[in-house]
Amino acid sequence: QVQLVESGGGLVQPGGSLRLSCAASGKIFSINGMGWYRQAPGKERELVAVITSGGRTNYADSVKGRFTISRDNAKNTVYLQMNSLKPEDTAVYYCNADGVATLINAGMNYWGKGTLVTVSS
Repeated sequence: QVQLVESGGGLVQPGGSLRLSCAASGKIFSINGMGWYRQAPGKERELVAVITSGGRTNYADSVKGRFTISRDNAKNTVYLQMNSLKPEDTAVYYCNADGVATLINAGMNYWGKGTLVTVSS
């Protein structure tokens, strides 16, 4: 069974920074894409940033220039460095792993339980 565990959320003032981490555990051979999504109260879940195993990235327009996604393939871990945070970044941030290959299956998609980021003074 594959599990994704996020960490690093919390309360931060506008203009501040946070770094989220997400580690995938289990008998994993490989993971194609890893990424971050967020869901604010009353809104749908939306893409924040994704990164392939080869390092190609894609960002939502609202976070370009402020957030940076990176990953450590050896550790099956993805990070999200968030700078210049704004109140509208407040949301639950979910980690996603796509195209996961394990001993018993391939091409699976997994989600973490989420970590809350609150940007407020």
